[in-house]
Amino acid sequence: MRKRLKNTTSKLPALLSCAALLGIWQLVTALGIVPRYMLPSPGAVASVFYKDFGLLAENAKVTLLEAFYGLLLGVLLGFVFAVLMDAFSWLYRAFYPLLVITQTIPTVAVAPLLVLWFGYEMTPKIILIIVVTFFPVTVGLLDGFKAVDPDSVNLLRAMGAGRLKIFRHIKFPSALTPFFSGLRIAAAYSVVGAVISEWLGGFGGLGVYMTRVKKAFAFDKMFAVIILISVISLLLMWLVGFLEKKSMPYKYLHEKE
Repeated sequence: MRKRLKNTTSKLPALLSCAALLGIWQLVTALGIVPRYMLPSPGAVASVFYKDFGLLAENAKVTLLEAFYGLLLGVLLGFVFAVLMDAFSWLYRAFYPLLVITQTIPTVAVAPLLVLWFGYEMTPKIILIIVVTFFPVTVGLLDGFKAVDPDSVNLLRAMGAGRLKIFRHIKFPSALTPFFSGLRIAAAYSVVGAVISEWLGGFGGLGVYMTRVKKAFAFDKMFAVIILISVISLLLMWLVGFLEKKSMPYKYLHEKE
């Protein structure tokens, strides 16, 4: 009972801030401070969710599928890169600067080229999502590998352990926390990357839906899809947090007390 009360109290400030934001939004539209065609009311946005839920769900399914494939491949690629660069210092010196450079290029600038090279299907979307998601995963794992206690590694080596056992028993467990931190960021980036790639060409998805309603000046639908994208990103981040708790239950033992 005390734990439930504590959890509810900890979430109260966030709930109050959201309620205050909705109240200010409703007040601004009701008083006509901003014209309704430019800033639709929360009720108008909720009405769009009710009327166009099927269409929104259909496009969200496409975006989520692209985000899933891109995030999965981005995580696998980031894991392989991190392990190799940790094992071979020359690979780290050769490729880490290139990884940093990939993050300095705006995704909006890369997306048109990918569409030009690979067409309007799912392939260019997945490639763009891989580009924006593998970096935080790679950096998180590398930081975890490098933060390993050298005395623990030396102890295992003295006991005859090879690289594989050291990685399994020391390096990988110590890298789980920064890995999930990077994965949480990558999960949010995957949805944003999918929407950006869909802006520039595609046959379905929330990004395509946004471009269509924007051309029709249906700003209530624009706000609805923006909110939906935010909700999806938050749900993915929550899912990563759930997986983290299941993977490292020892880290959250104090929450059960």
